[in-house]
Amino acid sequence: MTSRFPIRQVAVLGAGVMGAQIAAHCINARVPVILFDLPAKEGPKNAIAEKAVANLKKLNPAPFGLSNEAALIRTANYEDDLALLASCDLVIEAIAERMDWKHDLYKKVTPHLADHALFATNTSGLSITALSEGFGADLRARFCGVHFFNPPRYMPLVELIPTKATRPEVLDQLETFLTTTLGKSVVRAMDTPNFVANRVGVFSILAVMHEAEKFGLSFDVVDDLTGTKLGRAKSATFRTADVVGLDTMAHVIKTMLDTLPADKDPFAALYATPPALKALVDKGALGQKSGAGFFKKVGKDILRFDPSSGDYVAGGGKADEIVVRMLKKPAAERFKLLRESTNPQAQFLWSVFRDVWHYIAVHLGTVADNARDLDFAIRWGFGWNEGPFESWQAGGWKQVADWISEDIAAGKALCATRLPDWVGSIDAVHKPEGSWSAAEGRYKARRELLVMRRQLFPQSVLGEAAADPRSAGTTVFEDESIRLWTAPGADDMLLASFKTKMNTLGPGVIAGLHKAVDEAEQRFVGLVVWQAGEAFSAGADLQAMLPAFMAGGAKAIEPEEKKLQDVMLRLRYAQVPVVAAVRGLALGGGCELAAYTARRVAALESYLGLVEVGVGLIPGGGGLTYLARRASELSRAGGADVDVLAFLKALYMQPATAAVSKSAIEARQMGYLQPDDVIVLHKDELLHVAISQARALADAGYRPPMPARITVEGRSGIATIKSQLVNMRDGAQITPHDFLLGSMIAEVMCGGEVDAGSVVDEHWLMRLERERFCALLDNAKTQERIMGMLQTGKPVRN
Repeated sequence: MTSRFPIRQVAVLGAGVMGAQIAAHCINARVPVILFDLPAKEGPKNAIAEKAVANLKKLNPAPFGLSNEAALIRTANYEDDLALLASCDLVIEAIAERMDWKHDLYKKVTPHLADHALFATNTSGLSITALSEGFGADLRARFCGVHFFNPPRYMPLVELIPTKATRPEVLDQLETFLTTTLGKSVVRAMDTPNFVANRVGVFSILAVMHEAEKFGLSFDVVDDLTGTKLGRAKSATFRTADVVGLDTMAHVIKTMLDTLPADKDPFAALYATPPALKALVDKGALGQKSGAGFFKKVGKDILRFDPSSGDYVAGGGKADEIVVRMLKKPAAERFKLLRESTNPQAQFLWSVFRDVWHYIAVHLGTVADNARDLDFAIRWGFGWNEGPFESWQAGGWKQVADWISEDIAAGKALCATRLPDWVGSIDAVHKPEGSWSAAEGRYKARRELLVMRRQLFPQSVLGEAAADPRSAGTTVFEDESIRLWTAPGADDMLLASFKTKMNTLGPGVIAGLHKAVDEAEQRFVGLVVWQAGEAFSAGADLQAMLPAFMAGGAKAIEPEEKKLQDVMLRLRYAQVPVVAAVRGLALGGGCELAAYTARRVAALESYLGLVEVGVGLIPGGGGLTYLARRASELSRAGGADVDVLAFLKALYMQPATAAVSKSAIEARQMGYLQPDDVIVLHKDELLHVAISQARALADAGYRPPMPARITVEGRSGIATIKSQLVNMRDGAQITPHDFLLGSMIAEVMCGGEVDAGSVVDEHWLMRLERERFCALLDNAKTQERIMGMLQTGKPVRN
């Protein structure tokens, strides 16, 4: 039975920060959306919703893949426009967390819903069953919770919360839409206060606050301890609270306090609002949105709130080095060292780990269907690399359980409740056959849902029987730089995956790509370049170039640069379709590689750009040739009267300013993706779609393009661009070295010293690229930029 349910249009009720961002993400996914709010008392009736849409453009991180697409959101109000709801297949309510306000709105809107429409609330913790009171049986069957996490474009998690009346197919339909169309990772939660992620995640924050006060640690030190050093979000604990909003955090805590009394939850004493949080909220310091919270930025300085004085003081406190060393040890040794140490920071960390493990063991049966769902909820909703049950299992299930029990008996834990009996009856919470369900007393395998077949390598938990994309399938060829292989169920398609740091392009990768094309042309229907990690490719491997440069100078680099250009042309003119599956960074040579394939399939969160000017170089792997070709193609498509320079000038600015797209949608506008390239919202579906696209091209009788004939602007184009650069240099907008780089880019993209309208080929332009690239290597200013980047990771402006 299919769970397909066409959602042609969505309505979002409530133009607050979350509602407006959900609407924005629908636009990213190409889903038409109507954003409702109250009618304005003065001016245009839709002014409230329109102001919310306008404010979306100011948010950072950006909710839109392309900011000018804000105009695609249709605004509406509850007084004049309720009839529009009849055309919506999904309606998401996202107003303030007040049960009475939500019920009042439901009475107003539900008579206008289509008979087939799915109705959902984005509440972060209110009872879904209580919210459905007053609905008829048919609407109750189509109603559920759909809890997005902030910011909804970037946070993977959506919790799907049914009531007992929700039809199972409604959940399947929504999960399919949320997964493939909106790119979300779904956890089905129980209708309990704050559901899964906020229940456990907020408890973790409360435990951190409690233990930090107990051990006398300041907010800055705690954040240094509980962020990336633990494999968690860089914003750690208190900075995360500032981003979420301290009033929101206080509301979520109050929900726990109001709905989880001591007779239902032995940890209830912890749910009182922490004094420091209350003090900040009372004074209007609500975090990032008010300019101050646990932290406050003053100029370039980050100050921290000092609860004892009620004022802000200098921040910057760091973790003790001995604790940092402990955190780098294997899990079992790490937790033993933390528990036995007398260092307050180590004792703090052990206490927080213990508190969370104690909590999830006691509550697993009532907050989540199984341990896998709980771990995923925390990973996807709070940015942890490892879920709490995973970290417990990694440390040794029985040993950690004994330590927790000893601390409970010694009165060190947050409550005296013993670990439940099931903890002692198993030796691991995650196993190949499934994850432990405390409610059912058994290991549960994953749910079977058709949409999940699109994820060839879905995310997994520690201990699960999951294929590792770095070794799965059948290896055709492998060395230290590249692996050529076929995925399970796709033995007609060759895959190329790099093994270098950040998937950079060095001699080994270049040779491997040549071999990949050879193999694909002889034995496969196509070739897909796909990486198991986040970066598609960070570009050319500068470190790999150094030995050759030190031995023979720029002349020694030119043959290597030609090899890079040659492999780009090999990919473009391969006799089978080559598809680039892009996600994350595709910079410099990585961007060039994607541009030279037959088609690109890009995850929404793909960041493409030719950034070589940052290291004092120009693109040398064919990037400028590609942009010159695109300008010529666009001009030709526009007709005989369309000037190449009109297109060239816009494309020129991309490498000249080292511009990087903020999304795949923007990359398409910048020219790095083509109109027929595919943008995928869920990163784990990328490989499936890329293979499908390569097969479709092959099935259509793919032939490589004819050799390019590129019309260039020559001397006159170079002069036009250089005149603008002169003004920028003389106005101190760019440095003399920037002027040199900009001039060289113009010379290549305009075809060099030829007449306007001349027709050249790719080899001509690539020669110009190569000559200038290598000449720059002997330039002292370029060498300063390269060494600065290698030593500090930051661009040098000289």
